[in-house]
Amino acid sequence: MEISNMMSGDQVARLQNTVTRFNAELNEGRPATQTLGKDDFLKLLIAQLQNQDPMSPMEDKEFIAQMAQFSSLEQMTNMATEFSQLSRTLSAGRALDLLGRTVELEQGDRTVTGRVSEITGGDFPQIMVNGVYYDQTQIRRVQE
Repeated sequence: MEISNMMSGDQVARLQNTVTRFNAELNEGRPATQTLGKDDFLKLLIAQLQNQDPMSPMEDKEFIAQMAQFSSLEQMTNMATEFSQLSRTLSAGRALDLLGRTVELEQGDRTVTGRVSEITGGDFPQIMVNGVYYDQTQIRRVQE
């Protein structure tokens, strides 16, 4: 059954206005994406609650299920953030471990061998070999 058969013309128009306004708010000041974040989910839930039919409000089960989804989304977002921080920390630690060691790097179709003399900081540390900075992903072999 289509939604337009279940709602009056006035309700459909209000819903379309709400969706249009919501989309405008989402796109305000940020680039369009294909994914929804936890703020977007919460805005949708609030819009749904504000525009529900008072004669047949949302079922308790539906509301609880949506809140559980929101909670899961928030926890997954938090875990992704923590994993990113862990990855950066491990990458920095790996770079420090290379200091003073001889490495073999792959640069296109040629191989560069030399001692790691310097390491940059930041989220994506780079190593200096023979006076040139390289990304850690280019390392093919590490020697004592």
